[in-house]
Amino acid sequence: MNSIKAISYPVHFQENGYIALSKLIAEKKYSTIFILVDENTMDHCYPKFIPNLKTERPIEVIEIASGEINKNLETCIGVWNAITELGGDRKSLVITLGGGVITDLGGFVASCFKRGIDFVNIPTTLLSMVDASVGGKTGVDLGVLKNQIGLFANPQMVIVDEQYLKTVTEREIKSGTAEIIKYGITYDLKLFKEIKENNNLKISDLIFRSIEIKNEVVLQDPKENGLRKILNFGHTLGHAIESFYLESENKENLTHGEAIAIGMVCESYMSHKLLDFPKANVNEIKAVVLSIYEKITLLKEDFTAIIALLKHDKKNVNGQVNFVLLNDYEDYKLDCKVAEQLIIESMEFYNA
Repeated sequence: MNSIKAISYPVHFQENGYIALSKLIAEKKYSTIFILVDENTMDHCYPKFIPNLKTERPIEVIEIASGEINKNLETCIGVWNAITELGGDRKSLVITLGGGVITDLGGFVASCFKRGIDFVNIPTTLLSMVDASVGGKTGVDLGVLKNQIGLFANPQMVIVDEQYLKTVTEREIKSGTAEIIKYGITYDLKLFKEIKENNNLKISDLIFRSIEIKNEVVLQDPKENGLRKILNFGHTLGHAIESFYLESENKENLTHGEAIAIGMVCESYMSHKLLDFPKANVNEIKAVVLSIYEKITLLKEDFTAIIALLKHDKKNVNGQVNFVLLNDYEDYKLDCKVAEQLIIESMEFYNA
């Protein structure tokens, strides 16, 4: 599988990635290599990765606790302290080996340590392969508010190796599928139809095309001033729902993909009401989502709290919530203003 050239770094696949990584380490002569993992990737992915790391440079493993709840500045401080205590310097390299939390947090840690050291992303979940590892976004949450602290910083390379998908649950695979659905709805309808029809899908093809799409978008709009905002379809309300469930003591957390799937259904309904997005398409999106994800009932008494979290969305300007909505498949409108009553209606439509 050919590599994909991003803004300033390549995305390599399978064995080609490890060959390129060994070459990078030899050429750059890093002083120390830090591998950032959580307890899950330490147990299941590190043993698969380490035989591929061909170097005589010192290697240190830093392990953090897994889960979105640990994607915060406190964890970053712990990692920075560990790197410092282990003799990290400006010639050190950080390798992130994990899902979206490890990738986002690790890139942020590396980009801030001594004003920036090199890092390499090795995503181990479908979600991180098709989304978090590509595009240069790094960051952490502020309380339950998603990705409020961060910066744009590009890795030296990304290595996508499907062998790591054997270590994750079916629920995590479904979480990543939501981002692929998003690419299909907003950018390449063929991708959405393939998932809908589910005819002998090859995961490698879905991953490659998803990365291609995200890269095409990011190359045109690296800092999310225009086109890149389409990657937020389903995320405005979806992030608020994800945050609400994260902070609710009596509710089980949703995965990122589960929340975004709900968000896509709701925002497609908003698109129908505001932009005449065909109702048949709305129903199609809802049917595909409910064929993949277990139905979550959004309680009416929770609507106000979910809507309150929308005010913290990163796309907001002057306190106004901005949505990415659809005129049709592959045809979008940015910065749409949506009345609170319509947001409520959209959640009721999802529930119906």
